[in-house]
Amino acid sequence: MTTPDYSRNPANYCFRHPDRMSFALCQRCQRTICPECQTPAAVGVICPECLREQQKGRTPAQKRAQRRWGRGGGVAVRAGSAPVTNWIVGITAGMFLLDLLLRQVGFNLQGWLAFYAPTLYPQFGAFEPWRLFTWMLAHASFIHVGLNLLSVWMIGRVLEPMLGRWRFLALYLISGLGGAVAAALLAFTTPVVGASGALFGMLGALLVIGRTLGGDVRGIMIILGINLVIGFAFGGISWQAHVGGLAAGLAVGWVFSTTRQASRSRRQVVLLGVIVAVLLVLLALAPMIYVG
Repeated sequence: MTTPDYSRNPANYCFRHPDRMSFALCQRCQRTICPECQTPAAVGVICPECLREQQKGRTPAQKRAQRRWGRGGGVAVRAGSAPVTNWIVGITAGMFLLDLLLRQVGFNLQGWLAFYAPTLYPQFGAFEPWRLFTWMLAHASFIHVGLNLLSVWMIGRVLEPMLGRWRFLALYLISGLGGAVAAALLAFTTPVVGASGALFGMLGALLVIGRTLGGDVRGIMIILGINLVIGFAFGGISWQAHVGGLAAGLAVGWVFSTTRQASRSRRQVVLLGVIVAVLLVLLALAPMIYVG
């Protein structure tokens, strides 16, 4: 199906707001719903109509419990609500501040979190696999952490409501893994810190999904291009991690775009597993390339 076909397809628009594109489906009726119409469910989100039907079937005990705790059957997700994004921003900022405090007593937390490829392989004298992900929590300066987290927050508030919480978290982590793998392959002995690899993955996924839905993605392409050029042009920036995160994000975005239907959820999990497996295989090859 071509991009114009997607843009004309009403299934790609919220059934309650036909002018709003979305990527999220109600888990019960499988209709497309925008962030304003989403209510968190046990798995995924549901639309207001299905929520009302669900509330009609509540037992007296359930009604009493909901009144007692003041939930009234659920709180609708507001447009742009992104709890996972907020947690990522909060935890990352907290780790940066903790690193500053610990440095006052002589402990370098950033050195323990940063990605450094030789520490992943026992033949180099260490095995610290947590660095594949913790490098996204470490930053070199206030400007570094501030710009990265502002970008993550802005893009996450667009992307997370479209994908849902778990898909968004998977995208963030796989993109970070992709950035680490690229750094190991292309800059084996260079320490790397920052959330920019995951950030580039978010942009890559947004590019693919936006294109799939028939949206105008020229702005995203311009932002990506400018940031890639900056990474290549200035020293001290790991363009390798940027490229790796972008590649992983593009792949994950393609998986989400081609397995959007509920009937393809198993295929989605399998394909995400394949992406992770490929990244781990490439990671295993990194010391061979370095030594050779």
